[in-house]
Amino acid sequence: MPVTDVQQDLDNLTLTITADFAAPVERVWQVYADPRQLEKVWGPPTYPATVVDHDLTPGGRVTYYMTGPEGDKHAGYWLITAVDEPTSFSFEDGFADMDFNPLSEMPTSRNTYTFAEHNGGTRATYVGRYESAEALQQVLDMGMVEGSTSAINQIDELLAR
Repeated sequence: MPVTDVQQDLDNLTLTITADFAAPVERVWQVYADPRQLEKVWGPPTYPATVVDHDLTPGGRVTYYMTGPEGDKHAGYWLITAVDEPTSFSFEDGFADMDFNPLSEMPTSRNTYTFAEHNGGTRATYVGRYESAEALQQVLDMGMVEGSTSAINQIDELLAR
């Protein structure tokens, strides 16, 4: 399993997940740069994603929805704030309605994903920062750690193809 560490820090309002992949940085980058690859790993296995818009450039927007086992749909968006291909990108991540309008009652996070060469492969570090301890606790209570871990662990299979 690629995920090697998960740190929840309510004092610093962060959730950090570390994963190691047996693939070069450029290949791991492609998982996020290609919407068809991203939808294979964004979301846990029981909630596959459909990427609708994908503009991984500063100021760009990525929109998606996940479909649950009962057919329920859950939408979200990324607002891309920085890109340093192939080593990192940053974005605001939020929940949305099915027209991709932000849901103001749901927490948003500021995320930075970094990819660095490590032991002949890639170490990916996923950091999400929340506005408050309550917002972080809300997503933790929603199963963010379990969902994110199972989603990231799908990447190995995609990289093996």
